[in-house]
Amino acid sequence: MAQVDRHSRWVQFLKVLLPLVAILLLSSVFLLSRSIDTNVSVPFSGQEIDNRLTDQVVTRPDYKGVTRKGEEIRVEARRASKGGESDTPTAAEVQGRFGLSNGGEITLESNTGMIRPDKGTATFVGDVVITTADGLQVTTDLLNTSLNEIRGDSPGQIDGTGPIGDFTAGRMTFGTEKKDGPVHILFTGGVKLIYEPQKAER
Repeated sequence: MAQVDRHSRWVQFLKVLLPLVAILLLSSVFLLSRSIDTNVSVPFSGQEIDNRLTDQVVTRPDYKGVTRKGEEIRVEARRASKGGESDTPTAAEVQGRFGLSNGGEITLESNTGMIRPDKGTATFVGDVVITTADGLQVTTDLLNTSLNEIRGDSPGQIDGTGPIGDFTAGRMTFGTEKKDGPVHILFTGGVKLIYEPQKAER
């Protein structure tokens, strides 16, 4: 009989305790929700968001491809913008890498440019730097390249430095002279070379 009375008292006690616990839990939820700061600032202003939506800005676009010879082509940028209907797509801080079949590579970088996979081209504009694995470095203002094969063309003046010295030229092209042949870099248009024997001997 004493056990039944004790059980009844526990039941009565729990009937009072459990609703109180539930009320406390609900109160704590409301108190916590009030303490959360809902006025969190976003990293972009309203104008920047509108501009990104209008211009269709893409952050860190990255194009990767392989030629039929197995050469790797990669072009990326910090950001790219499709622009309006009459505007040309542009990209900022463009970088490229052409991995040659013989194990060498050509790296490219510029301030701005355009990446056009739909046209199979990439254009590097402004302080363009072209570097090869064998120590050649060329600077120019404009470089047009292909995304389908290792090929490029700089129609303006170039300045370069390499193992044999410093040089300038009116134009530079690179690519294969024959189908499936090795990649050659050709300088034309009044090439001037300052020969430095010390560099050649290193």
